[in-house]
Amino acid sequence: QLQLVESGGAAVQPGGSLRRSCAASGKNADVHALGWFRQAPGKEREWVSCIKPSGTSDTYADSVKGRFTIPRDNAKNTVYLQMNDLKPEATETYYCAARFGGLCESDKQDWGEGTLVTVAS
Repeated sequence: QLQLVESGGAAVQPGGSLRRSCAASGKNADVHALGWFRQAPGKEREWVSCIKPSGTSDTYADSVKGRFTIPRDNAKNTVYLQMNDLKPEATETYYCAARFGGLCESDKQDWGEGTLVTVAS
């Protein structure tokens, strides 16, 4: 099981941008797929994006495609989530996730603790 350390909670205005980071450490951290999930109050946790260890295969949920990107720095075992055009009046907890093998969109992951992102004017 990896340890995942996320950047802290943040607040941003609607339409703004925010960059999050997640540093992975532990056994074979460099060969885990890394990704992000998010959860709004009263809703199910949803997959947002993930990227394979090679860094050449990144995928996105339809809800964020074209607005979010997921760069990966393999030298630092760190994944980022660049969020653009954030939706107004949204409060969601973002979770970093890591998986060794299998489908990176799976709900079976090593999880970060989650941090809150608030979008409000």
